[in-house]
Amino acid sequence: MAGLEKLEYRGYDSAGISVISDGEIDSVRAVGNLANLRIALEEHSSNGDAGSVAVAAKPATIGLGHTRWATHGRVTEENAHPHGDCGDKIHIVLNGIVENHAELRRELQAEGHKFTSETDAEIVAHLIERHYEGDLTEAVREAFADLRGHYAFVAMHNEQTDTLVAARKECPLIVGLGEDENFIASAIPAFLAETRRALGIKNDEIVTVHKGDVTVMKADGTVVEDREPLEVTWDEDAAEKDGYETFMLKEIHQQPDAVAETITDRLPNLDGVDLSDVELDDDFLRRIERIVIVACGTSYHSGLVGRLCDRAVGSGPGRDGHRFRVPVPRTRAPAPTTSSSGSPSPARPPTPWRAMRLAKEGGATVLAVCNVMGSQATRDADAVLFTRSGIEISVAATKTFVSQVAAMYLLGLRLAELKGTMEPERIAELVAELKTLPHKIQETIVSCDERVKAIARSQYQQRFFMYIGRHIGLSVCLEGALKLKEVSYIPADAYAAGEMKHGPIALLDESTPVIAVATESPVLEKMLSNMEEVRARGADVIAVATEGSDVVEETADQTIFVPRTDWIVQPIIAIVPLQLLAYYIARENGLNVDQPRNLAKTVTVE
Repeated sequence: MAGLEKLEYRGYDSAGISVISDGEIDSVRAVGNLANLRIALEEHSSNGDAGSVAVAAKPATIGLGHTRWATHGRVTEENAHPHGDCGDKIHIVLNGIVENHAELRRELQAEGHKFTSETDAEIVAHLIERHYEGDLTEAVREAFADLRGHYAFVAMHNEQTDTLVAARKECPLIVGLGEDENFIASAIPAFLAETRRALGIKNDEIVTVHKGDVTVMKADGTVVEDREPLEVTWDEDAAEKDGYETFMLKEIHQQPDAVAETITDRLPNLDGVDLSDVELDDDFLRRIERIVIVACGTSYHSGLVGRLCDRAVGSGPGRDGHRFRVPVPRTRAPAPTTSSSGSPSPARPPTPWRAMRLAKEGGATVLAVCNVMGSQATRDADAVLFTRSGIEISVAATKTFVSQVAAMYLLGLRLAELKGTMEPERIAELVAELKTLPHKIQETIVSCDERVKAIARSQYQQRFFMYIGRHIGLSVCLEGALKLKEVSYIPADAYAAGEMKHGPIALLDESTPVIAVATESPVLEKMLSNMEEVRARGADVIAVATEGSDVVEETADQTIFVPRTDWIVQPIIAIVPLQLLAYYIARENGLNVDQPRNLAKTVTVE
């Protein structure tokens, strides 16, 4: 339960645990959040059930826990994990999706297997049952060969009361190494309170865990002998709110430190960037002809900013485009994959990791821009540019966005420096601007907080928001609209301001707030014209403007000012008021910004 609570921020609609007690598997599941599961455990205990997971006479020392986000089957207790086989001797939990579940279900049903859920995950328990002949590891290995998709699962058998066996196919999986105890999880925070030593599991690997030893093998059965554990240096206090009302507000306020950690030691001088920790040599960087940035969500928006740093850069969403694209086999073309956590949420398909694998197969060098040391992205990539933002607990990414954008600037400037595509004087100017960013982010948080609160109080009941921007400002708008949707559940759209007249302008009227990113830039004059177009439709224009920009204040209905900085690095500053706006609108609506909306609903079945 404690481990599940550490991963609760990832979002889920049901949960369950199973333990082996006195040679039997005892299981409790519940719809809704972990509080509901705790209540179910208490009821299970008070009913005096034999071998209760809560009060077993001989304490259980092996078990599984899981939080599910529905992908196959409704949100019901029957569809919650863990799932068992026909004889309830094998239990499994699974993250991801089994793509050939329908054909496997038909095969297994023809063999006489009985299913109790609508999920794709239950297939795995029955496959292991099909192959089990006394060796759980071998049964898992054979079942693994039958599956297609992207997933990670863990299995246990009531005849092997000291063994857990897990397998990984693209979804994250990591082992915690304790003293006379070991753990398996999708992310390190689940077992961080118990141990700081971890062992990464690679794609297409199977791991067998006992209390005293861990064995890793490849899918063909070859044992992996030389896997070195890593030491986790996170401070557990990082998971506390430090006096802030919510994790999201705390993490917004942590952004100056997050950017400072990302850039400080990489800007040792006044005229250049030091990326020696990235382990890509200068000759390789000079030869780069093309860069493709692959990411999802917030990381995709940071990639859009990075795309503007170099004309040789392309950017695409990992979920739809690059996953099914065969990469050009060009060994001099790195494919940076940006990710805040370094591991996909168990609730969502790990498509950037699929893109990484395809890129490597095509001959590309993969650079991960990532926040979490030892995560799946860092283990799979050829090189890593760490953003060092610290653990992010809130469901909405904030400090990881600004850190990723800062990392993109570092990479862009280093490439410009090595390739000679930018004058040394201009590089020095931008290095100086980057060094001022932590202070300016802090200044922005303090200076605009009350102004943003007032705007949130006046707008929180609106049912649709439009965000408009140009050039680099568009990526800020995309991220701002995403934050509003994530934490307030209010429909919002972000659009290139120059395209407004081609359809979206028809959505605007007196009831529509329009957020315009109108900071100083070469396209500000055009942006002002777009704001006038919007106001002509009666919409209320709320502008994010550079300090002292009277012309923007005259054009907008309400204005939020941010400190003046070079327009190239402005997105790191301009996003802050939009993060705060989303936060305060959500709070005005009484919402918990640290957790996604609970999708569980009561289902009445006659």
